[in-house]
Amino acid sequence: MAGARDLGFACALALLALGCSSSSLPRGLDEAVLLGDENASSTGNERHRGPGVVAGGEGTARFASALHERFDRERALERTRFIDGFYRAPANDGFEATLARVEADLRAAGFGASDQLLLEWLEQPMQTRGGAPSPAWTPVSGRIELRGGRGQQVLHAFSAPGDRDRVMLPVGTPSCDVEGALAFSLDELDAGEVLVTDASPDGGALRGASEKGAVAVLSAFLPKFNVDPSGAERHLDAIQYRGMRGTLPVAMISARSLAAIRDAHAKDRHVRIAYRAEVKLDERPLRTLVATVLGADRAQEAVAIAAHVQEPGACDNASGVAGVCEGAIALAGALREGAIESPSRSIVFLFGDEFTQSSMWLDTTARKPIVGISADMLGESRERTGALPLLERMPDPGAVQSLPPDEHTAWGGRPYSAAKLSPSGLNVIARCALLDVAGLEPGWETAEHPYEGGSDHSEFLGRGIPGVLFWHFTDFAYHTSLDRIEHVDADELRRMSVAVVTTALAVADPRPLDLDRYLRTNNEERKLRVQAALDAGDAKLAELWRAWTDGARQWLRIECLRIPAEELVPPPAASNTVPTKE
Repeated sequence: MAGARDLGFACALALLALGCSSSSLPRGLDEAVLLGDENASSTGNERHRGPGVVAGGEGTARFASALHERFDRERALERTRFIDGFYRAPANDGFEATLARVEADLRAAGFGASDQLLLEWLEQPMQTRGGAPSPAWTPVSGRIELRGGRGQQVLHAFSAPGDRDRVMLPVGTPSCDVEGALAFSLDELDAGEVLVTDASPDGGALRGASEKGAVAVLSAFLPKFNVDPSGAERHLDAIQYRGMRGTLPVAMISARSLAAIRDAHAKDRHVRIAYRAEVKLDERPLRTLVATVLGADRAQEAVAIAAHVQEPGACDNASGVAGVCEGAIALAGALREGAIESPSRSIVFLFGDEFTQSSMWLDTTARKPIVGISADMLGESRERTGALPLLERMPDPGAVQSLPPDEHTAWGGRPYSAAKLSPSGLNVIARCALLDVAGLEPGWETAEHPYEGGSDHSEFLGRGIPGVLFWHFTDFAYHTSLDRIEHVDADELRRMSVAVVTTALAVADPRPLDLDRYLRTNNEERKLRVQAALDAGDAKLAELWRAWTDGARQWLRIECLRIPAEELVPPPAASNTVPTKE
């Protein structure tokens, strides 16, 4: 079928260059499509909180069903359960066990055994941000006891990799065996005491505690978005997952344990805290596993999907790793069975340390990166966590100023300069992928929001490469001891993972007949965003959205028709005219 693909591209390019009449265009391509006519009819969709998506069998719809049918949800859930059995920090024992499992599963699916399905390792020394050597940190055990006249009370403890209280040890905390009286603020802290607080144990607090001679710091800090939305107050038992720097022993505790400590101290001023931690340090490199589906005719160009291994949660990010791995296996099966043609470009799956895995690949690859997709927290059960499946768009005018239906998540947006915007149609393609998966599983509701950053897509964006994030938020268990396998929904994991790989395939293998659907969907966003800006009296924002959707239209035409940007015939000026009321 490669010859048919090339003929279609050549035909579309010739038609644009020669200005042929609509009667001679390929089926599905008319003048309105080639010019991006904003008045062309479109269809909205109530299942997505965002702009409407035009339904159709082209674009992302060419891949969603075949991947969905071959995605083994139970195998993906079992893989998530395995990964959730480890506290995963960069290059530590759980990190390496996860990579070994993913490698074995990919090899069983044929990766590493053919010229089309490649498997390789990247590695670099473990080091701090300053470049100093850094060992891999593995927690072995931990125990916090409240000791007083009434005996001992164990507040938190773990002795196995899968124990729930394991995140009581922040990544980087040292081994220790200490005991001390209690202080509840820096002002009242004396040497030899344990500082107990509900404040964040950031650098300043730790420096202050260390300077005053504290033997340890216990913190029950939780962000506001960790409050249980169900009213059941499950967050009172949550221990926040954190990292730390320095040599002062630190432990995280739950709000319920903090209340128990305060209550005991109010009754007996002589109660003490005993804190013991055992960690293992190993000298080993930081590795990234790279699985590649080699492109058919543009193998030197690549679409990357990054799923980070570090972080100890089941949703974050055991589900992302397990789901992307299963998505790669489903794609390999669809290619083997002929249900999906080999994509034009290569698709690269990255498994490693967040941000670092992407920078390692970008720094060393000989392929040209086209887009980067971050797969993070793919499996949240909405029923159990309250988290919505989300698309975080690459920076667009909504990141500069958001208006309904846009709103930022509880993570929060940061000011973004309009001068930094660089339009692409990736948001449109990702939005279509979500709706195509929803068409396979009626009733699935998705949403999107402006760019916020915080995962691998930011690494691509920082290098001028379009990037988006698929994730879930707000999840009250996020970055806490409550993020365990019972919060993972196998059906949700399949839906989001299929949407991720579908998006990658659509960018890796664009066709001329995809253009109609994408441009009409882009027009839906144009009308919605410009009208919202005009209604808000913000003419500057309206113009930003006009420029963005113009740029997205051009990007989509270049992608789907495979036209070098310098050869693209610009549309007549009239096609860019937007009514003052949209």
